[in-house]
Amino acid sequence: MGDELLNIRGLRTYYFTRVGTMRAVDGVDLHVRKGETVGLVGESGSGKSTLGLSILRLVPPPGRIVGGEILFDGRDLLGLNDKEMLEVRGRRISMIFQDPMASLNPLMRIGDHLIE
Repeated sequence: MGDELLNIRGLRTYYFTRVGTMRAVDGVDLHVRKGETVGLVGESGSGKSTLGLSILRLVPPPGRIVGGEILFDGRDLLGLNDKEMLEVRGRRISMIFQDPMASLNPLMRIGDHLIE
């Protein structure tokens, strides 16, 4: 476990609406080792953005993380207060959002973006 940077176990993030519950992320396990570069790909609506927002604890209402565990460098992100999460977001964990023209500099290589 000493080489794991991100360890997600049984993560569940649901959106609660008047028409019912949408299980956007339902029992996801993900393990990323230190030094690994990981890209998350999948069909539209498969939960990629919700997974990223869950890791950053930025799921918008009516969404809510309802279960699971997110450990980042040994710290339980779901147990951190808002101030502690601010120290993690952007400095330790970042998310490239879906609109690449707004998120990515076309003059930089993807690898350079990931390093940045």
